[in-house]
Order: sequence, then structure tokens, then C-alpha cells
Amino acid sequence: MKKKNNDFKVICLLFVCILACMITGCANYSAEEKPPAESGNSVESENEISADIETVEADWSEYFNGRNGTAVVYDPSNRRYTVYNQKLAETRSSPCSTFKIISSLIALENGIILPEDSTRTWSGERFWNEDWNKDIDFREAFRTSCVWYFRQVIDDIGKDRMQKELEKLQYGNCDISDWEGSLNTNNNNRALTGFWIESSLRISPKEQTAVMERIFGGNSDYSEETQNQLKQVMLVPEQDRAALSIYGKTGMGKTNGVVVDAWFTGIAESTEGTIYFCVRLGETEELDVSSTVAKEIAIEIVSDYCM
Repeated sequence: MKKKNNDFKVICLLFVCILACMITGCANYSAEEKPPAESGNSVESENEISADIETVEADWSEYFNGRNGTAVVYDPSNRRYTVYNQKLAETRSSPCSTFKIISSLIALENGIILPEDSTRTWSGERFWNEDWNKDIDFREAFRTSCVWYFRQVIDDIGKDRMQKELEKLQYGNCDISDWEGSLNTNNNNRALTGFWIESSLRISPKEQTAVMERIFGGNSDYSEETQNQLKQVMLVPEQDRAALSIYGKTGMGKTNGVVVDAWFTGIAESTEGTIYFCVRLGETEELDVSSTVAKEIAIEIVSDYCM
């Protein structure tokens, strides 16, 4: 009987020790070491975050004059997308030179581009655009959409950093697998192609506007200095006036010599607030489809929206 009592006391003592260790361990969790169930409950899914954003359709066909295209305006003041041609607005395609907004953003934020010392040396290779056949700085490269300049910038950013930044921005399919641009059937010159030109990376017009807000909105992860430097090169000079300033970037891509993507995307600031916008044109027979036309349509829509 005495032996049984001793055994029972030993078992109780072990149980108390184990319980004390468990309590101490739970108390020692840091903020980063919370149990999975606790930390998981604090994260909203993308669907939950966007659930209260309204989408309304608009008839903006008069601006397109028969062209195959879409327009998206996102107004954060009322959390509303206004969309023309919703199916095309949610269809992903190559961002082409609108991606210069992203490569500029990442390079400015990480000191790869220093605006006051940004000139890169021309290789001497003759390109179809005479504006590219010289040493060129960041502002001029952005204005003329100089592909060889930004090909170098993107190589300096590197694959790992680029992938991380695109995932943070939720930039379309985030696919940079064709880093060299070998999928581009319209150009095999590495200096003038890459994953962002009719290749692996794809994004929809609606996603473009969301990315613009992630860059320039109130919850941006990027410094105010970087945002201002980027807006300086994105500014559309002829549209900069007291009541309305428009910032954006064109983009155009061809497949087998035919224009299949023509873009203008960016932000607009007025006395009423800030909106984010995107216009994309697709292939249209017998009508002019170009990034210049996309820009003209976007400026008309944004100007009328903000008035």
C-alpha cells in the first residue's frame, strides 16, 4: 500500500512539472511566434478586403469610336470602379511599356536610379527610334520610352528582387519566367525585349488601377520621395493645370507585326481628390490602334469624370 502511494505521488509530481512547462512556454511566445491559429485570424483575405468595393458599368463607347477597348476608373473616395467593357477590363494581357512605371518605382526606391545621376551609356547600336541613339538619363528615357535603358535597369534590379516586388504589388500574374523575352515573336533583340513585352507577364486593366493605388495611395509601402520622383516623370505636361493634373504611361505591343495591346494608365489629381485609371485598346480591323490613341481616350474620359 505504501508503494502504491509513493507511485501515485511521483505521477502527480511529474504531471505538475509538465503542466508548469506548458504554461511557461505559452507565456513566452513573442509577437512573431504566436500560434498559427492566433496569427491566422488577424489576416484578411484579398476577397474580404475588396468585398465592399462597388463596380458600376458605364457606356463610354463614344470615346472609342468603334475600337475594341476598355476603360477603368477607380475612385477611392467612394470605393467604386467605373468600367466600360467589363469583360476586357478583367482580361490579362502584356503590360508593355506601362511596366516602366514599376521598374522605375523599384529602381528609385532601391537607389538603382538616382535622378540627379541617372545617365546610362549608349552601346552604339542603332535603334529604330533616333531618340534612343545616344547617352540618356532617366527623365528622357521615361519620356521617350527607351527600351534599352529600362532593360538595363531591370537587369540591375534582378530576378529575386523583381519577383518579390511584383508579389507585394499583386501585379497581375507576377510571371517573370521569360526574363529574356524569348516569347516575344515581334522582336529578338535582347536590348529591346523582356518578360514585360508580349511575353510571360500579364495584367488586366482593372488590376492596373489597383496597382496604381498600391503605389500612390494612402497605404503605400513606398517613400513619399520615390512617389514624387515617379510622378514628376509621369506628368502629362499639356494636362497639368490648377484644377486637374494627370500622370501616366503609355504602352504598346505587337504580335506578328499587328498591334494587339495599346495602353495608357496612371493617376489623376483634382480639387475633388485622386482617381486611378486605365485604358486599353485591343486589335481592331481598319481603325487606328496605338498608345497615342489610348492616351487621348484616357485623358478625355478622366477630364470629363473629374469635372
